[in-house]
Amino acid sequence: MVNTVIDGVDYGPLVLLIGCWKGDRGMDIAPESDGSTEENPFYEEIVFDACGDVDNADKQNLAIVRYHQKVFRKSNNQQFHDQVGYWLWDKAEGTVMHTVSIPRAVTLVAGGQFDMSGFDGHSALLKVASEDGGDWGVAQSPFMRDNARTKSFSMNLKVDADKISYSENTLLDIYGREFEHKDRSSLERV
Repeated sequence: MVNTVIDGVDYGPLVLLIGCWKGDRGMDIAPESDGSTEENPFYEEIVFDACGDVDNADKQNLAIVRYHQKVFRKSNNQQFHDQVGYWLWDKAEGTVMHTVSIPRAVTLVAGGQFDMSGFDGHSALLKVASEDGGDWGVAQSPFMRDNARTKSFSMNLKVDADKISYSENTLLDIYGREFEHKDRSSLERV
């Protein structure tokens, strides 16, 4: 059995995330107002902190990992994305949850299942998804809903010892069309 407990809290597969990660191999594929696509190579830092656990209505216990992600364009070293949120683990249900909040007045909750039976304590693939109006939903300001509506979000995050790679897809209704805004990156523990 793999030890996933820190200070009495069982973090399940999230135990692998805890720490500081940096990477310089990211790619952001975003829409432009003229109908074209912009590709932005980026570097980033993500810090994951173990934050204990919480009980919900005396029926659910969640382990909590808080994160802060900062993303910078390689072309000019300017930060173009800042994101905060939580990864949560519900051991009883085998559910991983991911909250995303960005300073554009958009927040979402994504979820997925994780089977601990094959967990080796060194690697894990976390898959989460969210859809506007679904169980795992999206909240956004009226401006964003009307001008750059997030319709869905999915993320695959693979942890392999001291390396993380992820790919995420955000379906947007923007500039009068649907666009799959994609991000992918690889980071290493520092």
